Order: sequence, then structure tokens, then C-alpha cells
Amino acid sequence: MTDFEAIDALLAGAREEAPLPPAGERRALREELNLSQAQVAQALGVGPSTVGGWEAGRDPSGEVRDKYAYFLEGARTKLAERATARPAGHEPPTAEDEEGGPQASPHDGDGDDGDDGEALHREQPCVLCGRPARHQVAGFPQHLDPGECGTAPTGESDARTGSESAGTVRVVPAGRRVRTADESPDPIREAVAAALAAHFGDVEAATAALVARAIPDAMALLDGTRRGGRYDIVAHPWIPDILRKQTARGPDRIWEARPKWARPELPTGRHQVTALDINGAYLSALKTHLPIGQLEHSSGFGHDRRRAGVHLITPPVWEHDAVLPNPLGNRDEPGPLWVTEPTLRLLLRLSGPKYALCDPPEIHESFTSGATENLLEKFRVALKEARERAIAEEDEVTVEYVKAMYSKFVSTMGESNYNRELYRPDWMHLIRSQAFANLWMKAYKAHEEGLVVVRAMGTDELHVLGEWRRVFPEGRGVSEVKVKDTYTVGCDTDPVAADEHGD
Repeated sequence: MTDFEAIDALLAGAREEAPLPPAGERRALREELNLSQAQVAQALGVGPSTVGGWEAGRDPSGEVRDKYAYFLEGARTKLAERATARPAGHEPPTAEDEEGGPQASPHDGDGDDGDDGEALHREQPCVLCGRPARHQVAGFPQHLDPGECGTAPTGESDARTGSESAGTVRVVPAGRRVRTADESPDPIREAVAAALAAHFGDVEAATAALVARAIPDAMALLDGTRRGGRYDIVAHPWIPDILRKQTARGPDRIWEARPKWARPELPTGRHQVTALDINGAYLSALKTHLPIGQLEHSSGFGHDRRRAGVHLITPPVWEHDAVLPNPLGNRDEPGPLWVTEPTLRLLLRLSGPKYALCDPPEIHESFTSGATENLLEKFRVALKEARERAIAEEDEVTVEYVKAMYSKFVSTMGESNYNRELYRPDWMHLIRSQAFANLWMKAYKAHEEGLVVVRAMGTDELHVLGEWRRVFPEGRGVSEVKVKDTYTVGCDTDPVAADEHGD
């Protein structure tokens, strides 16, 4: 084949991408058909947050783009057929009409809705109570006024229908069944029960199956806990080069301040060391200041606590390595380096008047966005409560499942082939380094309470000498610690004591 023939073959095989309507129309088409993002996502084999991203302006590519374009074109056709078949002067019934309630006024929803919600073109079922709502928050229909939400106590008059609700139990759809409106679904418990049933009670097989699906299940739980959230998560924002891997298997340039410290000297004598295991280190670290949107570049020495991201700093000199690990971790190379928000905040805190352990770091430039500490809070609490319940019930299947959900969620939100729905390497670094910062603060607490800190490793291992139970509560809860190991170091200086140990 000649070069020209090869070019002709290339052009002949080139496929034109399926056209897509504007983002606003994509959302309107779905809503006009009374379809949820989850329903569309399931049909296309993606996550609800991915569909939300397409409706916010991001475009899919490849085969999934063709499928999405096919769905949108089909939605257009179906809506056109409905309009043609409808007699003149007859509008389609709203959800409220079907329930026998009054139609919304043509002026309902007009006016300024503020930052917490926007008016819908037509009423949609509220995600909290199932009743028609005229507004949406973060893409989910719901009542802005709690008094309008169908959660009034039994016996109160229904403001919409004027009827008494005494003696009735309101239900809402739940798949093929219905459930009472105040009965919250528990996806973790349901998944565990289904896995055990599918494997005929085989605990090991059920656990392995649940761990294998931990990533998509964690993403589904995240979507569920984000309903009604004040902030929209940007799942695939533009990322600066410092957050991208320089080679396929190499790291990026962000320093996570991972500790691997051992005390250089101990007092003379024989000592019993207790290695403590910090429970749920990554789970606790989900509560950290995370950037909401796309990172923006800035330069200068100031730090805005309302924003979060990564920062190029010259770290301060650390003069306490004999008794405490360096909060920057083990780093041999001198000079500036890129650190995360938790590391910077820890250094700034330790340089303040309360601790006065070091000078403040020098900030050269930053990539940050507006931030909140509560972005993943409902997600974290759902996992924490499931873990605590499972421990109380001695349900090790759920314990391992929940652990896999939060640990894999953190480890795959960067450049990973296992999680295509969320690409936030900045979040991954921030959550990891928050876990390291939490471990450092526990080491500092032990030191201040008179314990001898012997070693600090990773996110969850702290070795100490002394009566540690008066400092840290023992148990399996996320605010507790458990013993990982005990060992002795050193030797007795008293010959008699040494002979006793040798007998």
C-alpha cells in the first residue's frame, strides 16, 4: 500500500463523533421524560455523577458518546410524538395533578432563588419526600421550605390537599416495591445481605465478592449522600501538570509528607514498646478541606483558609527530630517542594503562638479552589455508622466491605483504570496527607502527655513507651486505638535483674 493509499484508508475509517445538544437541553430532555440521572446512568453503563457532568457541559467520547446521543435523539422523538398526539389545549398532567392536588400557578418558581436552588420548568418528585417540588438543589428536586416537604407529623393537615393525614402512613416508590417515607434505605446492609444470599451464607466468598465491587458501590453511595448537597462536585476538572504523572508508572510531584520516623535514642535500660494501630485512618481523613471546583493558579506568600489545593513552599527547619517526627515526613532533598493543603495547614499551625515549634513555611505559588471541610461528610458518616454497627454486631463481612469502600475510594480517585467516574488526584493527595497529619497530632498528644514516642509510620502506626491507655481510649472505633504489637528494646543495667530475665 502506498502512502497515499494509507492516508485514504485512514480518512475512510475516520468516524465522525455523534452530535450532542447543548448541556441545558440534555437535562431538559431527561426531565421531560421523568427520568432520573441514575436511570439514564444504568442504561448507559456509567455512574449518575457522570451523567450529571454531561448535563453540566462535559462531553463523553467514543462508544458511550454514541449511546448517549442515541438516547437524547430518542428522547426528542418521543417527546415530539407526545406533543403531536396530545389534543389542542390539553397539557400533560403534572405529578400533583395525578395525586388530585391543584396545578401549580404559571408564576410559581419565578423570582430569585438564591444560591441554594433553581426553579424547575415543571414539578418533579422531591428526593426527600416524593411529593412534587418546584425547585432543585445540586440537580436534585426538593422543597426549599421544610414546611412544604411531606414530613409533617401524623395528624397535621395537608396544606396542598386540605385533607387530614391522621391514621395513614405515607409511602414512596422503592424499585418494584414501596417503603414508608421515614424508612431510609441502607445500601450497605442490603448489599451484604444480597451477597451472603448469593453465596449461600459462605462468609469468605461473600466478603470477596463485596470487596471486588467496593469501588462502584462506594461511588453509588457517594452519589446517594450528595443528593441535596449545596455544592456540585466537579468530577473531571482541568488538572495542572504537577498533579499528572511524568511517566506511566512514575509518581507526580506532590509530596504527601508520609512519616517513617524512629526515635534516634531511648533512655538506658529495658523498655516495653506498644505499637498502636490507629483505626479508620483514611475514613477519618475524609473530613478535610477539599477544593470544590477547578484549581486556579496564584503566587505570593499569603494563605486563604477559604481555599484548598497544593502549594509550592520552602519548608521550615525542624529542630525536634530527637523526640517528634518532622511534620513534613522523611525528605532528604533541600529546597522548595509541592505540598498539600493539610501539610501546609499543619506547618502553619505548628509555627503559631500555641505551639511555636518552627518558623512558618514560605509559600511561593499555589493551585487552589474554593473549599469546604464537609464535602464528603455525609459519605464519611454513612461509612462510619455502618462500620460501628458492624463491629457492635460482630459482622466482619460488613467491616471488611466498608474498609474496602473507603480505602479503594481514596486510592483510585487519581489516575486509575478502576474508577473512571472520579478523576481528582488533588483530592487523593489531600486525603492521604490529612491521614498523615492526623497521625502526627496523635504523636504530639502522646508526647505532651508524658509518653515516649518511639516510632511513627504511614497513616496508622504509632509506637510508644508508657501508660498509653490514660491518653488514648482502647477499642475498634475510629476515635479509638488498638494494640498491633508489643516488644522489648534495650537491656537491663542491673546485673541481678539481667540474671532474672535470663532464667
